[in-house]
Parts: sequence; structure tokens; C-alpha cells
Amino acid sequence: MALSEEEIRRLFRIRRTVMQMLRDRGYLVGEFEINMDMNELLRKYGENMKREDLLISKAKTNDSSDQIYVFFPEEPKVGVKTLKTYTERMKSENVFRAVLVVRENLTPFARTCMSEIATKFHLEVFQLPRIQVCDPIARYYGLKRGQVMKIIRPSETAGRYVTYRYVV
Repeated sequence: MALSEEEIRRLFRIRRTVMQMLRDRGYLVGEFEINMDMNELLRKYGENMKREDLLISKAKTNDSSDQIYVFFPEEPKVGVKTLKTYTERMKSENVFRAVLVVRENLTPFARTCMSEIATKFHLEVFQLPRIQVCDPIARYYGLKRGQVMKIIRPSETAGRYVTYRYVV
């Protein structure tokens, strides 16, 4: 199933943030990958791209054997079957670190399975915190379900703190 324009825009922003995060963690990420614009993304992945097409594989700058995958699972609630598929692929390619960018969450069984996976693999699950559509700030800006809101706050340590919220 092809993604909506809104979903493509959201994945475009998520992908850029993930690339910046990987570079900050010492992975080999080119400036062109971070600065890719929406048209370049559509040229690379096609108009009918799926979430799983966005798979990212990177190696550490100073150690090419230290690799990481970033998976974008299709299903809203990721289950055990998907986790097993990912870990089998990682095992076959000697990759022991991965990030999952999920839409909603893991199923209860998948969450239980994570502790078993943690003995062999370092698997991080990222999902956006949520903001209710009826929240006063969401109402103020006229946000709709499915939109992503960028929040910038002052921070004593970093100068400013940027976070995102998914409107539900």
C-alpha cells in the first residue's frame, strides 16, 4: 500500500533526524544524506515507497565492522514475527545493533520478546510521544490527527531542546 503525502512528509523528517542521530553517534553519514530534500527522497525511493524501503545500514566511521540497521516496520503495532525477521537478518549479516522506528508501539508479546533479544542484540525502539488533538496547544494551532508537531524549548544545558509530538 502506497503512503499518503502526509506520511511521506513525516517519514522524510524522521529519516533526516535519524541520519543526524547516526552521525552524532559516530556512524559514517554523508552531508548529502542529511540534506536530501523531498524531491530527492521521492526520486530515490519512488512515488509508491513503503516504510520498509527506508531501511538504513551504516558503519562506524572508525570501525567498519561496527554496524547498525534502522528499520521502519510497516505494521502499526510491531509483533514478534517482525522482530524475529529483523534479528535473523541481523544475525546473518553480523549486525548486532538496530533502531526500530515504529508507528505506534510493540505488541505485548513483542515487548516480552525484547528482553530475550537483548541478550544478543542491542535493539532500540523509537516512537514519537503523543499529543492529544484536544490539547490546548494542538487546538491553538488547529492540528489534526496524524500530524507531527515540532516543539522547541529553552534548555539550560543545550541552549534549546527540540522534540516532536504525534497528534492523536
